[in-house]
Amino acid sequence: MAGLLELTARAEATHFWFRGFRRFVAPVIHEIAAGRRDLRLIDCGCGTGYNLTHLLQPYGQAFAFDLVPDAIQRARVSGRPLVRADMEHIPFRSGSFDLATSFDVVQSVPDDRKALVEMARVLRPGGHVVLNVTALDLLRGDHSDVWGELRRYTADRAARLVASAGLQPVRIRYVFASLLPLMLAVRRVQRLLRPFRELRGDTDLIVPPAPLNAILTGLVSGEAALARRVPMPFGSSLLIVARKP
Repeated sequence: MAGLLELTARAEATHFWFRGFRRFVAPVIHEIAAGRRDLRLIDCGCGTGYNLTHLLQPYGQAFAFDLVPDAIQRARVSGRPLVRADMEHIPFRSGSFDLATSFDVVQSVPDDRKALVEMARVLRPGGHVVLNVTALDLLRGDHSDVWGELRRYTADRAARLVASAGLQPVRIRYVFASLLPLMLAVRRVQRLLRPFRELRGDTDLIVPPAPLNAILTGLVSGEAALARRVPMPFGSSLLIVARKP
């Protein structure tokens, strides 16, 4: 895990996927904040902590936790309050936060419903959850196995999960539709070659050569702008926004 976190830390600032991810998520958080800069926010499964400073910090006091000790050590450079914990047992009081986020973690939590129930519990009434989760089983690949991915979601499955946690869905949208053909091709090659090679989890974290990275960044950035007005019918991830009644 430490090696994967190191690769993630190297890629987050420049890799086209991470840049695209922030293009999708940043406007959503900005909309939820509605001009406020005094929110209490918590990132559940914070990883390297990059999102604490680049997505959450402008809107108030951000807290975070992760289960992996190396992640906690890396995330401490953000200067945010951090604890070691798992999503099924969030160590904060009920009704403590205005916004709870979790990015590409829920699919690896043994009990995803319990995780969402916990996120809902620590929210104040009217607070929001923002999630990014992996989508569509046909996109399982090396990355899924190395990161301990237990499931992938469809929009319907995500809606049922949100409702089961007592949250009201605000927006459940597929994202990264523009990368789907490329990802399908890569996953197919990975499956075909699996018997002849070792499992690798670093493939998706290698930053492509600058010209290709720029092209792919432009592609997902264009999709992010379009997706604000036109929902995508499919994608490799789901962006979920839900509200606590």
